[in-house]
Amino acid sequence: MKMMKWVSAMIVTILLISPFSAVSYAEEARTIADESIYDVLIDRYFNKTAENDINVDRQNATQFAGGDFAGLIEKLSTIKKMGFTIASIGTVFTTETYDGWTPTSYEKIEPHFGTEQELKDVIAAYNKEEISIMVDFPLSNVSAEHEWVKDSAKKDWIKSQQDGIVHWDLANVEVQAALQEALLQFAQSYNFGGIRLTNIGDANTTFLNSLIEALKAQNSAMYVISNEVSDANFDAKFASDATDLYREMFKNVDLSTTDFLKYVEPYLAGEQIAPQLMIDSLQTDRFVFDATEQKMFPPTRLKTALLPIMFLPGVFVMQYGTEIAMNGEAGEQAHQVYNFKTDEELVDFIGDLQSIRKKSTTMRHGDFNLVENDNGLIAFTRTSEEEQWLVISNNTSKTKHVVLTAQEIGEDKELRAVLSSEIVKQNKNGEYIVVLDREVSDVFQIIDKRGWNIPYLAALSIVYLLFIVFVIVFVKRGRKNRKLQDSNAK
Repeated sequence: MKMMKWVSAMIVTILLISPFSAVSYAEEARTIADESIYDVLIDRYFNKTAENDINVDRQNATQFAGGDFAGLIEKLSTIKKMGFTIASIGTVFTTETYDGWTPTSYEKIEPHFGTEQELKDVIAAYNKEEISIMVDFPLSNVSAEHEWVKDSAKKDWIKSQQDGIVHWDLANVEVQAALQEALLQFAQSYNFGGIRLTNIGDANTTFLNSLIEALKAQNSAMYVISNEVSDANFDAKFASDATDLYREMFKNVDLSTTDFLKYVEPYLAGEQIAPQLMIDSLQTDRFVFDATEQKMFPPTRLKTALLPIMFLPGVFVMQYGTEIAMNGEAGEQAHQVYNFKTDEELVDFIGDLQSIRKKSTTMRHGDFNLVENDNGLIAFTRTSEEEQWLVISNNTSKTKHVVLTAQEIGEDKELRAVLSSEIVKQNKNGEYIVVLDREVSDVFQIIDKRGWNIPYLAALSIVYLLFIVFVIVFVKRGRKNRKLQDSNAK
């Protein structure tokens, strides 16, 4: 039985590899457009150890739930399976709230999450799997219990204080110097792959650029982004309405997709940096919340929305729990504790697509051409000298077809679907007609027309051959056992 399991695994590997033999593996200098970011709240992910469960109350959504650094390591396999290259774990400083958004220090690590060494262990474990760790550094909006607030010498640093939240005077040169020193010291203490500057408030562009430049001087490979709108030299562009834009397009069928490329086109034109592409964020309602309000089926909605966005030029960002169709309004209801007992259908779906994105340079940097964009029917190509791909999302209530001409993709080609077994060939009119059912998305690799699928036939032959061998061995063993039984009976 073990032999048959091994053979089956080998055959599956052959079949998976053969259709994508033309995928480009060229090594190039990485940019943030090569990355995909998984945004997670440590406290809501996985509680590995009870040793740091200080006043944890899992029945109260506003309180700490027990997730920790050790939990991130324990469940690393899920993030790896989905193919993300960066895990953004939020704020790790001591904090009054589970989400880390009320920090009380720029040095001490939150004991609910673990120790400094455990944070280093997380970084090492993830780096071993080629996943970088990104953390948040809030420039303002700290707790009234923050160590700087309690320092009377720093009272002039405070611009305002309300409801227990302190806003620094980010125009104050002393505040700027102190924040830069704290940021650089923090980044130097750990092997982070990225820093996300949050709560940037009214910080001017000059100050933000000085922070970015200082971080880059310290570690040129480090990505620096923000989750707020800014003209500073961040590695990726954040747009406040991007999540609203995509949720409005995909929460139901037959909706307007006119603005599908609103933040992609300026990037393609060289007018801005790579956009952050996401269907929701940790500050918004969940995408699933909007979809269920429309009485739509969440897994189907998520597949239809995620597939085209993942292959757009830019940086794909996904919130933890999307892969289990997590629901909830903005706030703690959208920050549920991760349920690892749910079905992994979406985990596999995301992982399969990310595998293409990671392996194919063309899917990340290839030329982009919009083929179709009509109220939910979206189709575009990504091409390079090495390969061609077609991405289609039929987010409509009817079966649709997309027609591609030889002028667009070339003569004598085949379009081979990744998620289905469909193969599209050129018809007598020289066209390639792709038909997609309602609420279905797929990715097609465009390759030169070929005859017999040799790898598939070879694999099939091996299956039959080994099956025959297995039957012969089984029959012979049965005969031998019967003879032994007969001789023993005598």
